[in-house]
Amino acid sequence: MNTPILEMKNITKTFPGVKALNDVSFSVAQGEIHCLVGENGAGKSTLMKVLSGVHPHGDYSGEILFAGQVQKFRGIADSEKAGIAIIYQELALVPDMTVYENILLGHEIRKGPAVDWNETIKKANEMLKKVRLDINPASLVKDLGVGRQQLVEIAKALCKDVKLLILDEPTAALNEDDCDNLLDLIRHLKEQGVTCVLISHKLKEVIKIADTVTVLRDGKTVVTLDAHKGEVSEGVLIKHMVGREIDNIYPRREHKRSEEVVLEVRGWGAHDNKLGRNVLTDVHFKVRKGEIIGFAGLMGSGRTELAKSIFGNPDGYTLSGELRVKDEVRSFRHTSEAIKAGIAYATEDRKGNGLILIQDVKQNITLANLAEISKRGVVNNNAEVKVATEYKEALSIKTPTVEQMVVNLSGGNQQKVSVAKWLFVKPDVLILDEPTRGIDVGAKYEIYSIMNALVEQGMSIIMISSELPEVLGMSDRIYIVSNGRITGELPVGEATQEKIMQLATS
Repeated sequence: MNTPILEMKNITKTFPGVKALNDVSFSVAQGEIHCLVGENGAGKSTLMKVLSGVHPHGDYSGEILFAGQVQKFRGIADSEKAGIAIIYQELALVPDMTVYENILLGHEIRKGPAVDWNETIKKANEMLKKVRLDINPASLVKDLGVGRQQLVEIAKALCKDVKLLILDEPTAALNEDDCDNLLDLIRHLKEQGVTCVLISHKLKEVIKIADTVTVLRDGKTVVTLDAHKGEVSEGVLIKHMVGREIDNIYPRREHKRSEEVVLEVRGWGAHDNKLGRNVLTDVHFKVRKGEIIGFAGLMGSGRTELAKSIFGNPDGYTLSGELRVKDEVRSFRHTSEAIKAGIAYATEDRKGNGLILIQDVKQNITLANLAEISKRGVVNNNAEVKVATEYKEALSIKTPTVEQMVVNLSGGNQQKVSVAKWLFVKPDVLILDEPTRGIDVGAKYEIYSIMNALVEQGMSIIMISSELPEVLGMSDRIYIVSNGRITGELPVGEATQEKIMQLATS
C-alpha cells in the first residue's frame, strides 16, 4: 500500500446528548480512491467535518496527520491551505454569479487592488478543462444542470491546489449519465495525483470505483476493506453497515389486487406560466386501494410536477382535465384542501420544503394537522408530545427525545419524521417523492417496511423514484413518464429496467 497521506487517530467527538464519533481511526493512502460508508448517523460527515476544520481543533479529541505533519485546523481556511477540499451534497455555489466568478470566489486573481478578470477567466478555463466541462465560463450557474454544477464545484476545489478531495454524497441528486461521468472524472483525477475520499450510500457505485472502503457504524470504525483483494461486495458492506445480513433489501409483500379506485386523473394537463410551456399533457392514471404505484422516468420528465399538480397545485400551474378522489370530481385551490380530501405529499426536498430544520421533532410531526391537538387555536403541548412519541416509536426514529432539533438528525431519521408528519393527517393516498434519496441501506429497508405496513392497512402509495431497482422492488404497478406524458403502464411482473428505460426515453 502507498504511504498514507491522511491518518486520523482515535477521534472522539461529542454533541449534547450523543457521542457522534467514538475513538475512530481512519487512514487514506496517497493516490487512492477511498470510500467511506455507513448508515445515516454513523458519523461519516462528522468525521469529515473534523478533518476539514468545521469542528476545530479542541472541539474533539484525537490526532490528525496530513502529509506526515500533525495538523490542528482551526477552521476551513486552515485545511484548504494544507490542500484538503470538501464538497458537500448541498453545493456551495452562488446561482446568480458566473461560472468563473464561482470557481475563483474567495481566491480572486488581483492586479493591485482590483480583480484581474482576464486572468480569472483564463484560470477558470484551465480548471474547467481539468474537469472536462466544455461550457462558457461566463454562463450563470443557475442556468446549468445539477451534474454540471457538481463539476463546477470540483473545478472550484481544484483551483485551490487540492491534494485530498472529499466528496460527500456527490451523486445523490444526479441522473445515471451524470453519475457515470462524475465517477469517470474521479478516476481521471486519481491519475493526476489527487487522492479522493468518497462518501456514498450507493453501494454499487462504491463497488465500481473504490480502491479501499472503510465502514463506520454507531460512531465507530468497523472495518477497512481492500477492493483489490476481493474483499468488497454488496453483501459484505451491508452486513458491516447494519450489523446483520439483509437477504432482500426490498421486504416481501403479497401483492393484493383491489378494484376500489381511490384516485384517478383523466386527460390531466399542467401549464407552467413562468416557463411558458406545458409540463404535463393528457395524463391518465388510477390508484387502487392498498397498492403501491411506482412512477419512473428521467429527471425533468414531469413526475414531481404531476405530484404537485394533484396536491393542491402549490406552483400555480394552469390545470386541465379531471381529478377524481373516491369517484368524486375534485378541484383543489390549495394544499390544505388536498389534505382534507385525504391526499398527502412528502416532497423530494425534505430539507428545503419538507421539514423545518430549526424546529424540533414533535413540532414537525404535528405541523400539518395542528387542529387535531389544539383547542381554540392553542396547541396542547402534552398531546403534541404524546402524538410525536407514538410516531417516534412506531417508525423507529432514532432521537434521544422528540424535543431534539430536526437539523441534528441523520438523513434517514429526517425522512422518517417527514413520513410521520403526513401519517398524522391520516391520508388515504400518500405520495412519496424520492423517499430514500440520500439515505443508507438500513434506513431504506426500514422505510420500505413502513410502506408495506401502510398498504396492508389499506393506504395507497404513489412512489416517485429515480432508482429503477427500487421501483421494481416495491411497486404493484409502474407508470413511466416522459416529457410530461405517461408513455406506458407495466404490472410489476412484466416490468424490467430495459422496458422502463425504453419507455422513459420515448
